[in-house]
Amino acid sequence: MKDIQKEDIQILSRHSNLSEKEIDTLLKNNIYSSQEAWQKFLKLFLISLGIGFTVSGIIFFFAYNWTELPKFAKIGLTEALIIVTTGLALFPKINANIRNIILTGAAALVGVLFAVFGQVYQTGADAYDFFLAWTIFITLWVIISDFAPLWLLYVVLMNTTLILYSEQVAKDWDESIIILLLFVLNAAILIGSILLSHYKKLSIPNWFTNVLSLAVVSISTFGLCLDFVDSHQTLLSFLIPLSIITYALGIWYGFKTKNSFYFAIIPLSLVIIICSLLFRIGDDKDILNEGTFLLVFVFVIASITLIIKNLMNLQKKWKNEK
Repeated sequence: MKDIQKEDIQILSRHSNLSEKEIDTLLKNNIYSSQEAWQKFLKLFLISLGIGFTVSGIIFFFAYNWTELPKFAKIGLTEALIIVTTGLALFPKINANIRNIILTGAAALVGVLFAVFGQVYQTGADAYDFFLAWTIFITLWVIISDFAPLWLLYVVLMNTTLILYSEQVAKDWDESIIILLLFVLNAAILIGSILLSHYKKLSIPNWFTNVLSLAVVSISTFGLCLDFVDSHQTLLSFLIPLSIITYALGIWYGFKTKNSFYFAIIPLSLVIIICSLLFRIGDDKDILNEGTFLLVFVFVIASITLIIKNLMNLQKKWKNEK
């Protein structure tokens, strides 16, 4: 009964002899959120919102009073805030979720500290150095907390560091190499999180893997479309087989977990890539005219309709299996 859904209860109410009271009990136990669940959600939401506003307020405080504050006050206040928030997270009586939220706020303050330090002493460091230091110094907290929002911040910092490094240091890198590295990085994190969730029985939320999956598919789609437009042979020779393998694994994992998210983003990515390829073929053969646009329009309508129909059939099939 743990996987029961509202549609299943509606079917039971029409085709069984369950009383109205029993149906109401099923709805309350399996579908509707209880008062305690709402209180827990609101508590965590308000705490997260409060910490987010607090960090934002600290940033705006330094920005507004920058010229008025001495160097010691600028760095000392930020360090004191990090020590206080980290100390709060160490209290044993604090709920684990609240502790992780506070630790996430402390991780954001680490970035504020490095930004203040760089501005005070005019270190001349490139922006990638700032994000690299931020990433390194919160690594231990990320590993210990095992908190999905903090992991997401960590992934964003790694991607930002790589992009800024390619722009400020490795200026001779082709943009196709950057896209390939971003794809490999995010795909490795996604596959690693799925394997850890399956074999180590870690509680990794679906939204986290969905966000990573969306990032991987978006990078692959952008890279392949860019390749078809600008003919990056280096990118084409590596990204196509990697994308095929990743997409195949995504479809397999979607079937295994009965997650329709993968059956939405992967086919949509293929539609965009095929459209880009059609435009490239039309441009090469000098037939990029109204007929080509009409062909792409018809293809998009037909393919999107097919994707939606397939998703509805899968949902119906999985519900019948339940």
